[in-house]
Amino acid sequence: MADSARRFDLITMGRIGVDLYPLQTGVSLAEVRTFGKFLGGSAANVAVAAARLGRDAAVISRTGDDPFGTYLHQALARFGVDDRWVTPVGAYPTPVTFCELFPPDDFPLYFYRLPKAPDLEIHAHELDLDAIRAARVFWVTGTGLSEQPSRSATLAALAARAGAGVTVFDLDWRPMFWPDPGTARPHYAEALRHTTVAVGNLDECEIATGVREPLACAEALLAAGVELAVVKQGPHGVLAVHRDGTAVRARPVPVEVVNGLGAGDAFGGALVHGLLSDWDLERTVRYANAAGALVASRLACSAAMPTPDEVDTLLATDGAAS
Repeated sequence: MADSARRFDLITMGRIGVDLYPLQTGVSLAEVRTFGKFLGGSAANVAVAAARLGRDAAVISRTGDDPFGTYLHQALARFGVDDRWVTPVGAYPTPVTFCELFPPDDFPLYFYRLPKAPDLEIHAHELDLDAIRAARVFWVTGTGLSEQPSRSATLAALAARAGAGVTVFDLDWRPMFWPDPGTARPHYAEALRHTTVAVGNLDECEIATGVREPLACAEALLAAGVELAVVKQGPHGVLAVHRDGTAVRARPVPVEVVNGLGAGDAFGGALVHGLLSDWDLERTVRYANAAGALVASRLACSAAMPTPDEVDTLLATDGAAS
């Protein structure tokens, strides 16, 4: 594997696929006439978001051995994300995801990941554990725990980190990806044992912890072993609580929403950027909020990830208005 000693700012592990988003707003898929094609999948999107902010990022995932898989490699290259650990699976097609756009807060998703998504065919013995250990930030998702062999690979990667650097668990709850959603919590608990940062919305936190009230979620995640719990609350903003007692409640940055689906991944990439920059918690969360808001105001996910200048401009505008 070329340049195996390279140390990345960020390595993400998990979903990649093709997003086909309607170019008409406020209509059902049955009525949509044209679509835009974009790179998608939470792990890929977070890597793209961090790369847009100047970070050296790579993704561990798998695609089908098909033209859509080729497109995803091309897209990662355009976005400056290293694709050396994105490998083909001949048996399964590259996943495709459709959505409907009913702003400001209704964006149904339709996942085509059958008979099985290639990104769930990541095997532990294929992982470059030295690179995973060396990464300044390593990011995994809840979907990676939903099926084997991805579950064992995800847990092996987390165990290999052994507390080194920043290890982020994106709780990423998609019940339709689990053969039996009722089995998820023990796997989430195992992942949290190896995690320094947990990020999720209230539904995701409830799956991981059994509680739903934001502060209770944060406290439960800290009790599970993390150092920083980030609880996203949509229109009510974000609560972030650190083990040292620091707590930040950040309101959302107001924008005209076009498509809210990529906001969480933009938030994640910007969160990574803030952590790597050694910013204080308030600055980090406020910056991540602004990055998420910018993507919510745009159609795409990956292609909409903001640059530092765009985030800074929105923060300056928001500060002037508040």
